[in-house]
Amino acid sequence: MDHTLIEKLLAVIQNVAAGDYSNEIMELTGPGVPEPVRTIAEAMGLMMVKVEAREYRLEMMVEELRQLNEKIRQTTINTVSAMANALAARDVYTEGHAARVGEWSGRIARALGLDEKATERVAVAGRLHDIGKIGFPDRLFQPHEAQNPPEIIKEITKHPATGATILQELDFLGEAREYVHCHHERLDGRGYPRRLRAEDIPLGARIIAVADGFDAMTTNRPYQKGMPPAQAMAILRKQAPVKLDSDCVEAFARILEEDGVLPDS
Repeated sequence: MDHTLIEKLLAVIQNVAAGDYSNEIMELTGPGVPEPVRTIAEAMGLMMVKVEAREYRLEMMVEELRQLNEKIRQTTINTVSAMANALAARDVYTEGHAARVGEWSGRIARALGLDEKATERVAVAGRLHDIGKIGFPDRLFQPHEAQNPPEIIKEITKHPATGATILQELDFLGEAREYVHCHHERLDGRGYPRRLRAEDIPLGARIIAVADGFDAMTTNRPYQKGMPPAQAMAILRKQAPVKLDSDCVEAFARILEEDGVLPDS
């Protein structure tokens, strides 16, 4: 028996065991290769084909599962978003608010250099930021002639924590749940519900706070007439950096300038 062939066969088998499925094994299956080297090589070659076929099937299954998970994720987000839209429809003054905040939040995130996945999380959280109001009684949506009464304000301040609770089982939302929880926090620690300060507030929540504040000021409410965008932006800039993140405010200002909503600085 040619010891060189044996050594080559052993080397190829070791490579196959290590996951290197090269075609070297096929060189040992020719008619000129003596037994039992040829039989062993043929068996190894057949095993490689079966293993590769199984790996391919597993890869296909993983891809199918990934696509299914993505479909489920999108369906769930769309369902929760539909709930948020139904919620907004209860109050004519805030209809469309969630969609606008979601769109602006995503654009601010992108302008700040966040990657696509992070940007999507911020946009989704923007769409869902008021989902905690889903259990509010109708009286909280009824028009009030002046600012909301104290008892209603007390109820309203619960909605970020309630929203986070509603979304807590949706693990695929990741940090978006925390953005919903924190979108009414303030840099000076005087926000709610946890009185977080500065960098303790996630960037996604700081972004949403800017978009949310702008939309609230520029749309008609029972207690105020929507103000012009330039006036609202001036207020946002005045509130930064005590209440809002200055970088987020300025990124939003640039977006509005590009859209022609604000005059160029």
